[in-house]
Amino acid sequence: MDELRNNRLVGLRRMYHLFLVYIFMRLCLLMVRVMKDKIKKIERELKAERDHQRDKVLYRLVHSGQCRNIVRMDARSFLNLCFVLEERCGLKPTRQVGIQEMVARFLYTISHNEKHRPTAFFFDRGRATISRDFHKVINAIIELEQEYLKQPDGSMVPREIFLNDKFFPYFKDCVGAIDCTHVRAKVQSQKVTRYRGRKENPTMNVLAACTFDLKFSYVLVGWEGTASDSKIIKNALSRRYPLKIPEGKFYLVDAGFMLKSTLITPYRGERYHLKEYSPTNPPRTDRELFNLRHASLRNVIERCFGVVKKRFPVIRSATEPHYFTTTLKKIIVACCILHNYLVDKDPNLPSMLAEVDAEMQYRRPRRPNQPANRAEEEDMKRGEAMRNEMAVNMWRNYAR
Repeated sequence: MDELRNNRLVGLRRMYHLFLVYIFMRLCLLMVRVMKDKIKKIERELKAERDHQRDKVLYRLVHSGQCRNIVRMDARSFLNLCFVLEERCGLKPTRQVGIQEMVARFLYTISHNEKHRPTAFFFDRGRATISRDFHKVINAIIELEQEYLKQPDGSMVPREIFLNDKFFPYFKDCVGAIDCTHVRAKVQSQKVTRYRGRKENPTMNVLAACTFDLKFSYVLVGWEGTASDSKIIKNALSRRYPLKIPEGKFYLVDAGFMLKSTLITPYRGERYHLKEYSPTNPPRTDRELFNLRHASLRNVIERCFGVVKKRFPVIRSATEPHYFTTTLKKIIVACCILHNYLVDKDPNLPSMLAEVDAEMQYRRPRRPNQPANRAEEEDMKRGEAMRNEMAVNMWRNYAR
């Protein structure tokens, strides 16, 4: 009997201990559940606070009058750009990020030449989110290339020429100006030599054409800094998506290009740059008069380059860019598209042009390329005849 009683007591003690363990585990689980609920509540509150702060940043961006300083365009142009990218370019918001925030972050990055880390801090987002949305927006903007980078068909004389007696009718067949500009590039060490040309640092030589209303019509990116302008223009005219020059029309180019019937260069050995002329020091020969008016018209491409680099320092900075060439090429094209988008919308464009004109310095004439074959030589002769005829007619009317 005593042994049976002892066994019962041992069993009861075990059951009691198991019951205590069960109660303890239930209490632990309850505490974990309560802690999880508290953590989730805190996370929701923090997320709501972050969302409120981001909404506050976007609200201030649109309504504070500082939009142009932050994203280089006014609020109305910014909101319209967001609408265009969503409706026509397939840019979609995510569950946590809206279109306006995506576009604002992208514009802020390229307008201030920022890395993704400061942008992530400014908008209170993760760097992975910043990087992912950056590429989404840039790809959406490039979808606008066909709409905003339109090559002229030559069917009409440009208004800027037709309404100016200094240019009409001599340049009536001119459709725009072409030039190249160097943009600092970030390349792998084994490719540095190919990209280090006239500049001290590796650069990308970008060819662009523009019309006289200050809009880019063609942009070719990717060429190394060592590539000559004439080599790039040959590639531009023969590639799959070429630079198109309407029949009987021509572009104005500087002395670094080869004279052709479709590419008219200034006379070498004569005064050319605008700062070399003044009311007290006017043109003395037909060639100087041609060079003066040629420079006055061709200056439009340099002004385009100046404005787009001033508006988007990501392609102007003298320091090494934050992106390798694959991304940099997209950035350059996107900046040119945004420039065209803003030309008719930015009321500050005249002041920017004045700054660009004041900053433009004398550029040393570059050595022209010589024709490589008989066909190029014949074309150069036709271009020379066209140029001589324009110069003679100009001088005849000027000297009256």
